[in-house]
Amino acid sequence: MTANEIRQQFIDFFISKGHTFVPSAPVIPQDDPTLLFTNAGMNQFKDIFLGKGKREYTRAVNSQKCIRVSGKHNDLEEVGRDTYHHTFFEMLGNWSFGDYYKKEAIQWAWELLTEVWKLPKEKLFATVHHTDDEAAELWKSVTDIAPQRILKFGDKDNFWEMGPVGPCGPCSEIHIDLGEEFCDLKGQEHTCGVNGDCGRYIELWNLVFIQFNRDENGTLHPLPARHVDTGAGFERLVAVLQGKTSNYDTDVFMPILEAIGKMVGQDYRQSDEQMAFRVIADHIRMLTFSIADGGMPSNEGRGYVMRRILRRAARYGRNLNMREPFMYKLVPTVVQMMGDVYPEIRERQEHIMAVIRAEEERFNLTLDRGLEIFEKIKEDLKSRGEAVIPGYEVFRLYDTFGFPVDLTRILAEENGLTLDMAGFEEHMEAQRKLARESSKFVMTEGEQQWIVLNEGADSRFVGYDELAIETHIMRYRLSEKHLQVILKETPFYAESGGQVGDKGTIKGENFTLKVLDTKKEGDHIVHFCEPVTDFKPASDKVLAEVTSSERRSTQKNHTATHLLHAALRKVLGAHVTQAGSLVEPNRLRFDFNHYDRLSEEQIREIERIVNRKIQQNIPLQIAYEKFSEAKKKGAMALFGEKYGDLVRTIKIDDFSFELCGGTHVKATGEIGVFIILYEAGIAAGIRRIEALTGEKAVEYIQQKKQILHQLNELLNATDEELTPKVEQLLNEKRHLEKELQKARTANLQAGVEDLLAKAQKVNDINLLVHEFTDTEMDALKSLGDKLREKSKNLVALLLTEKDQKLNMVCVVSDDLIQSKKLHAGNLVREVAKQVGGGGGGRPHLATAGGKQIENKQKAIELLKKRLAEL
Repeated sequence: MTANEIRQQFIDFFISKGHTFVPSAPVIPQDDPTLLFTNAGMNQFKDIFLGKGKREYTRAVNSQKCIRVSGKHNDLEEVGRDTYHHTFFEMLGNWSFGDYYKKEAIQWAWELLTEVWKLPKEKLFATVHHTDDEAAELWKSVTDIAPQRILKFGDKDNFWEMGPVGPCGPCSEIHIDLGEEFCDLKGQEHTCGVNGDCGRYIELWNLVFIQFNRDENGTLHPLPARHVDTGAGFERLVAVLQGKTSNYDTDVFMPILEAIGKMVGQDYRQSDEQMAFRVIADHIRMLTFSIADGGMPSNEGRGYVMRRILRRAARYGRNLNMREPFMYKLVPTVVQMMGDVYPEIRERQEHIMAVIRAEEERFNLTLDRGLEIFEKIKEDLKSRGEAVIPGYEVFRLYDTFGFPVDLTRILAEENGLTLDMAGFEEHMEAQRKLARESSKFVMTEGEQQWIVLNEGADSRFVGYDELAIETHIMRYRLSEKHLQVILKETPFYAESGGQVGDKGTIKGENFTLKVLDTKKEGDHIVHFCEPVTDFKPASDKVLAEVTSSERRSTQKNHTATHLLHAALRKVLGAHVTQAGSLVEPNRLRFDFNHYDRLSEEQIREIERIVNRKIQQNIPLQIAYEKFSEAKKKGAMALFGEKYGDLVRTIKIDDFSFELCGGTHVKATGEIGVFIILYEAGIAAGIRRIEALTGEKAVEYIQQKKQILHQLNELLNATDEELTPKVEQLLNEKRHLEKELQKARTANLQAGVEDLLAKAQKVNDINLLVHEFTDTEMDALKSLGDKLREKSKNLVALLLTEKDQKLNMVCVVSDDLIQSKKLHAGNLVREVAKQVGGGGGGRPHLATAGGKQIENKQKAIELLKKRLAEL
């Protein structure tokens, strides 16, 4: 039985029990700022559990793509070291939203495991919370599990909670005994057991019964509707069903391991570097799916995690003698294995490969730089007679340069050094704490008590056709910053798909509210108004009116965004897809996948195409149809957006066809004119265009014409003469600056003898400290070389303040390098710390700087002290 068959059997089984198949949410959360990555199947149903949303179905089943890279059981350094930790994995799950409960969840799980998959009943155990007698009795009554295999545990193992407050409940886990040979703690006075520490008993499936709400005092209150949330780790389940001792021995991983083997000329099963194989195989899956779902390696947030994982895999590639980019070549294997189940990775294969390759090339340079840093750390320690690399340096190599700790340890051992692992763990724990905090569910401004004026359905959006309507307030609440209002019907568009929320007014009998923003909260449209003290409406009847001028400008920009997207694909290629957007009244911003900077001619061609479509005044065709039908017809979906079964499509002739719920002009001619302000890269493989339309574009043209006219007069030049004239002036300026620099350098060097005369004796060493006014570092370095030529037994520290920073050049004469083992780089690095900075360089000349100029004298005194100690 293949992995794909196992996944499909799970889904089909629950469909036969009346469940609706729900596609996996992206691993990059689109509408949940509390998560770095989607890390559980329940993430996309969080709003239901919080009571903020609902679905058209009450039973659901899916296989959810998940990423976990932090937490007690998910430390990155463990991945590859063992055979069951993973960064990317799939979670099979079935859900009940106020429908069936414990009986069916237990009965069906047992049926699937023992009757469909034929797992031996005598190997299975069921655990329940020690207070959940109901679940324990159900295990006895609706399954034929042996009663002695029903075990009770406490909160640690059998109670689930979303966060410190909110929905929670007991859970029941199904474990399997893999056999005594799987115990990895033999000979350590160890007894195997369910929920123990060894590998003999493993959890297969967790059934969570969400029945309580925990308040801020820790008190549990029964929920009005009880839910079921289950999760079974796919990779672990496949290993059990295929009779494998390792997740990596299954067909989930073996094709990738074989592809790596062909690339490096080794067989995974015979290799001495199996850990490197496993690291690479795991990490390429995580990277493929995270990039496909809109993630990009970067230096912050989830992008930082992605970059670190990619660099870890690339670093292990060097253990297999892979020194050139290679990981991107594994993407087609992942696509071949999983592209039918998750078509988004096939659609974005070219983009994924380009991003990974660019990152690998960048990391090769970084790795070489990291080795240089290690050499400096080593030299610094040896110059001080020390042999322990500080924990913060180990962490810096790990965090900034992607060095696994094992690599740093090997390099250290080769050079007779050891690592301060306690200090390293302190820094790691601080990072883990940040990761844990970022993965918790948090309460937001909106989670306060609503004051309900009317019961019933609310938030029906009528703003496609109306900008002002009479309606009713259904509920409101006052938060720290806003009065939040929900209406029965509303013309206000809620922020979505890159389009900002509408502004306007809500007028009642005894009040006028200024609407500052409009956002979605679950299925509700919330109007964020200026706060009103003691808000008490005399009547719930109101006039809701959108600011029409801003809406019209926003509509122009939104339709122009569709035209821009289509023009980019026409000029650059079909690989271009939207990676983000911002549509507001004053401008539009569009992020897209592409790998090269656009040429001026390409930008002009894109502008020409968009403006040509505007001039043709093409009517927009708006339709509602089934999502599957729209996709078949070629409609482009905004990746990461959630779409229901019925979707809205926007068609502009045969030029553009997209799924979109935003507001648009009726015909392209309403846009008026389109101008690109700039194009730039914002991340590897992601470009950004900002543009103007309509009146804002006309204002921009007029402003540029005015500036051009002023330059004509100022330089006494026609339009055609401006560029040569400016180039001439810039050349003259550069020439004069060079001449000035030469004069300053000559002036400095002419005073070498006078400077040397100012040197002081410190421990028989000539120490020269001198500060210069507003002098370039190149000039100081040249002066330093002259000082070394003219004097022996010399240490010089040359200082200058520039741009609110104290810059330093330190030089050491050759005789002191030999006799005293002095090193200018080590000296200036330590001195610079006194002014809050750093630096380094070669033994004879080094540079540094820092912004704490007030500590300048402390830095000088430290240098004197170090020389006196020699």
